[in-house]
Amino acid sequence: MSELKILVKDHGPFLVTGPATVTDAAGNTFDLKGKETFALCRCGASANRPFCDGAHKGCGFQSAERAAT
Repeated sequence: MSELKILVKDHGPFLVTGPATVTDAAGNTFDLKGKETFALCRCGASANRPFCDGAHKGCGFQSAERAAT
């Protein structure tokens, strides 16, 4: 079984790789269409939330978190 990994992209989405499910607040599961890699929106501008559609590129979203070492 693969390990779940989440990459925080600079000025972009969370890139999720590995076996995962995404559910809404009511417990409904989003259809990932069999993808093992998908992007979750962080900017709030995506027309396809909770998934990223690239809208961060045009809305001025800036974020570049780094993990504490």
